[in-house]
Amino acid sequence: MPKFEPFMPKIVDPEGVEASTAARPMNHSNDESRAATATETGGSPMIDFEGTSNPYIDYQSIDLLLSLQHPRSEGYDEMCFFVMGQVKELLFRGLHFELVNAQMQIRNDEVGNALQILSRSTAFVKYLADTWDVLSTITTEGFNQFRDHLGTASGQLSFMYRHVEFVLGNKSRRLAEAHRNVPHVWPAMLEALETPSLCDDVNALLARQGMSIDSAVLERDWSLPYEANLSVENAWRHIFETTSANDEMHRLGQALVSLDQEFSIYRWRHFTTVERIIGYKPGTGGSAGVGWLEHVTKHHFFPEIWATSN
Repeated sequence: MPKFEPFMPKIVDPEGVEASTAARPMNHSNDESRAATATETGGSPMIDFEGTSNPYIDYQSIDLLLSLQHPRSEGYDEMCFFVMGQVKELLFRGLHFELVNAQMQIRNDEVGNALQILSRSTAFVKYLADTWDVLSTITTEGFNQFRDHLGTASGQLSFMYRHVEFVLGNKSRRLAEAHRNVPHVWPAMLEALETPSLCDDVNALLARQGMSIDSAVLERDWSLPYEANLSVENAWRHIFETTSANDEMHRLGQALVSLDQEFSIYRWRHFTTVERIIGYKPGTGGSAGVGWLEHVTKHHFFPEIWATSN
């Protein structure tokens, strides 16, 4: 990318931004009020608002959101890196919301509802994988212009990503404890570590449906990484061999393995992008860099379903 210093357009005066994390007050509308407004404006967008904001800004705190980009260097590529990092955190937030709700539906034996949610979850993961299309435009030279300014900051410290991994069953107490000194983050992280994952709840669902699932799977230390179990593999093999593609449990298995596959693609694209940009240099956060990333590309959240294809 260009070696010249970037020009940073000033979009928002931070002095006027309300920095509260609370939802801002909003009026409600309905079909009748919207129709009346369209009549008043002649069908053109509204342009007159009271106060010092407008409803769109207030609904999503847009002025606050667009005040949170603070590149530390004069490297041109850092703004791209900064924005895409924040975009991914928002996407992880959305993905986690969907996965937790799918988990709640599974606990209530509402497989059909869970399938709807898992469809959106998979779309989120595909979108996350596409973020590497933008990030891969950062060159080695461009990254080196701002890399020192990262200190020991690393994506491995993303608590939102860690929540996604944990709800899917890839638990790690060591990685969780990177957040134990953050009092407004740690309680939720600890709870996610020590409670059942979506994978655990799917196994419990198999048992409730009459499948013979080992007690070691159904009653275990939830904080430990999930390990494949032959009884779960046999249950899924039975489902796939004895039901049609329209059966809910059959569809659930396919939905879970599709989600898993898309996550593997996300990880692989992360690995190859970092490999191209920094090679085999150590990562900023103490990891082996691409060596660590290559290792995690081999992980599956639902290993027994993958095994049924063998």
